[in-house]
Amino acid sequence: MVQVTLSGSIQQAAGGISLLEIEAKNIRQLLNGLEKQCPELKPLIEKGIAVAIDGTIYRDDWFQPIPADSEVFIIPRLAGG
Repeated sequence: MVQVTLSGSIQQAAGGISLLEIEAKNIRQLLNGLEKQCPELKPLIEKGIAVAIDGTIYRDDWFQPIPADSEVFIIPRLAGG
């Protein structure tokens, strides 16, 4: 199980939930599990979010492994240019 911290607008969209446990070995499994536990997050996930694993931010690395006991945060993707 991966302990995941939701932050910012993602936490608000999840009804204020800030911490979840999800069975996942990589980012794709994590996002699928997140959608199952919090279906209201699906539009935000489809729009684009970032996953921080032990301080490194991943945006489209769906098969990035999540090591056991990692610190995982789901954060809104920032737009810029």
